Amino acid sequence: MALDGDIDRILFTEEQISKRVSELASLISDDFAATADSPSPPVVIGVATGAFLFLADLVRKVKVPLYVDFIRAESYGCGTKSNGAPRISLALKVDVQDKHVIVVEDIVDTGNTLASLISLLKSKGASSISVCTLLDKPARRKVDFQLVGEGKFYCGFECPDHFVVGYGLDFAELYRNLPYVGVLKPEIYK
Repeated sequence: MALDGDIDRILFTEEQISKRVSELASLISDDFAATADSPSPPVVIGVATGAFLFLADLVRKVKVPLYVDFIRAESYGCGTKSNGAPRISLALKVDVQDKHVIVVEDIVDTGNTLASLISLLKSKGASSISVCTLLDKPARRKVDFQLVGEGKFYCGFECPDHFVVGYGLDFAELYRNLPYVGVLKPEIYK
């Protein structure tokens, strides 16, 4: 199966993504430099499975100590639209109580998953919650989310309202391994 043949067009190339990830890592490093000597480094929580490539590339370039953990959240299943009720499994190894948390997402779409994650992490006692997303799709936003404490919103790219795959993003668990982000041909998912 030739994955590239299923792509209508590339939105963000491998080179563009790499450059932007470096810029985001630099921003995070600068913003959290004051906590570098703290007994509680920031906790970076990747939202599995979509954010795994982005998170790996990002944390390798961050220049401050940090914890890394994952949480699973699913709202798409095998479809192309969020079901509006994300399933979250909290199996964090790292205690977030009184820590700065950075949630790393592949894409912020409706905002449902992110709002649920923020609420959950806030209930676990995080002192601040920031978000770092590869893609932000504000045209699809249905739920506003509120960052916690001194939390910041780091965004790689604003995404047009298309169904995109690649660099961790999937359709029915495929296309994650593409090194770029591209628009999936509609005939593939209809």
